[in-house]
Amino acid sequence: MTDMQRAKEKVLAGEPITRQEALRLYGQPLGELCEAADEIRRHFCSNGFDLCTIINGKSGQCSENCRFCAQSAHNHTGAAEYPLLPAGEIAAQAKESERQGVLRFSIVTSGRRLSDREVEAMCEAVRQIRRETSLSVCISFGLLGEAQYRMLKEAGVSRVHNNLETSRRNFPNICTTHTFDDKVAAVRAAQAAGLSVCSGGIMGLGETPEDRIDMALTLRELGIRSIPVNMLNPIPGTPFAQNERLTAQEMRRIVAVYRFLLPEASIRLAGGRGLLPDKGKSCFRSGANAAISGDMLTTAGITVETDKKLLEELGFEVKYGRE
Repeated sequence: MTDMQRAKEKVLAGEPITRQEALRLYGQPLGELCEAADEIRRHFCSNGFDLCTIINGKSGQCSENCRFCAQSAHNHTGAAEYPLLPAGEIAAQAKESERQGVLRFSIVTSGRRLSDREVEAMCEAVRQIRRETSLSVCISFGLLGEAQYRMLKEAGVSRVHNNLETSRRNFPNICTTHTFDDKVAAVRAAQAAGLSVCSGGIMGLGETPEDRIDMALTLRELGIRSIPVNMLNPIPGTPFAQNERLTAQEMRRIVAVYRFLLPEASIRLAGGRGLLPDKGKSCFRSGANAAISGDMLTTAGITVETDKKLLEELGFEVKYGRE
């Protein structure tokens, strides 16, 4: 029995694999690894596929110096800059997403964190969405505290998004204006407020396979069930503009190993998916079972209609993933 087969049997039996076992998966034949990961996905998640859309509710001039980000004030990318969108405009976009058959809608804003006044304004947007649609509302408002998260929960938010981005070891190479612990504290504050959390990272930031696995292990420790796997889109004007793009094969391996480590999660292809030649199709056969559809924050995405046709072809059914 190979290392991969042993790891698969362990996961299917409900036992978590170790860091060393996950690292050994990186040396396994890609086709066999992806097939095993998809078997794990079917066992724990069946044919469910969690599909969401996002809106850039506040853009640009972020105080943080994340080296990948088009919206950082430290970078010079020409990205759009605007304050919080009005509640009505956000709600109108949410209604369009619902019409297209999406179940989750997320409001994302630039900046270290929203102010209390801005949080109150976004609570009104959330209340309007909840009045006028049946969508589940997610938010990504930076490094908020528990009290702010409780306000948002009362308004109708069900999930908070806050990416770790990378491993604890690699984080200082990505950002120095806030820390990995700041990220973890925000995740725990959202959980303490009774909200589920969506958290993952970006692949292609100069991290090692060990970094990718360590981030997944942190997510496992935090009990995260929705995990965005972004692929860096090297944007001109950012310090990572010259980073080499990951290949489709590398992304398939990352997704497959994450499925071994996080067997019950919604592993969500997010930013950068449009750069893949097959728009993520092979990753959806390698353990991924969720995606952000439509446009990203500062780059074009893949239409919901196109994604729904692909999911039907692959035998998936759009439904909520586990909280």
